[in-house]
Amino acid sequence: MLSAQSVPVVRATLPVVGASLNTITELFYRRLFEERPELLRNLFNRTNQATGAQREALAGSVAAFATLLVERPDERPDAVLSRIAHKHVSLGITADQYPLVGRHLLGAVAEVLGEAVTPEIGAAWEEVYWLMANALIAIEARLYAEAGVENGDVWRRMEIAERHQESADAVSLILRRPDGRPTAPFRPGQYVSVRVELPDGAHQIRQYSLSTAPDHRTWRITVKREDAAEATVPAGEVSSWLHAHTEVGDVLDVSLPSGDLVLPAAETPLLLASAGIGITPMLSMLDHLALTSSPRPVTVVHADRTPGDHIHRAEQADLVTRLADAELHLWYENDAHRSAASNVLAGRATLDHLTPAPDTIAYLCGPLPFMRAVRGELLTKGLHPSAIHYEVFGPDLWR
Repeated sequence: MLSAQSVPVVRATLPVVGASLNTITELFYRRLFEERPELLRNLFNRTNQATGAQREALAGSVAAFATLLVERPDERPDAVLSRIAHKHVSLGITADQYPLVGRHLLGAVAEVLGEAVTPEIGAAWEEVYWLMANALIAIEARLYAEAGVENGDVWRRMEIAERHQESADAVSLILRRPDGRPTAPFRPGQYVSVRVELPDGAHQIRQYSLSTAPDHRTWRITVKREDAAEATVPAGEVSSWLHAHTEVGDVLDVSLPSGDLVLPAAETPLLLASAGIGITPMLSMLDHLALTSSPRPVTVVHADRTPGDHIHRAEQADLVTRLADAELHLWYENDAHRSAASNVLAGRATLDHLTPAPDTIAYLCGPLPFMRAVRGELLTKGLHPSAIHYEVFGPDLWR
């Protein structure tokens, strides 16, 4: 909770700080990487830095947290911070890294806003930062403890047992422990980080959903190769490397599972809506439901460009048929006519013909425009905002 003396200061300055946050975060990252260039090479996503997505996500997170502190002071901020904490744990972030971040972030605030940052304003925003930092540190410490590891000790060597080309731009890697022991448990919907050494010597890290249930002795990740877009977004460094260089028998650095998009232990109806590579966490949930013979009503919605781009298409259909009360609805923007199935429609996904039960819990994963559209339809159909959960691949720009 923000102190009484800081609340009016933060409330009064939030519009000015918020309007400058993108400039502040740009300067923050520049100063941080000038002092510690190895962080850009070996921890932060260089592609997200190049596009500005990470700066935008950081600015949105700080603004959202500060707004919560002044507008809803009695609410715990854990829900806002949970996604960030899980991402940090998947990277092995530890408490001793927060003072460095705080020094450069608060320094950027002072430099961008200049004389407007009085000692009183500086102290209030320092309090905001450390409330956020300490909340994250506490959540991350709990996650490390639940995993039974020392803080930051998340990296394990995993061997590629199988490799399957799922489509022209997606490949699945089956991972196992080199010692033959079972893989670590996880919850359906979670992800792992993969760390690779690139040709320039940098160690870059990316997150990939575990795309099967946790009831197996192996893990599976499905990696979509990210191509360059209009010369402004560089090709995915790690996804391209994994596609080009991995073979059966290779060993990768892989983190312990993380992520807060997970199935609750309940019997309420489910709606799993995905598009493109967003199918991966939904497959884990479906696999778990099938293996446990779940009686829950499950509505599965998936959208893709074409049937050929729909990875794990046969597997998804099989998992749905194995459930006692499940239905599958597919949309393809192109070539939908190639399928004679009654559950295949042409164009962009819509929920017009669906009537979810009022107590339905929905999980969304895919491009932001898809998730925004589906969420909007679910709200108009009566679902409570708290019942709609989502996973963003990359920086969370959904604010």
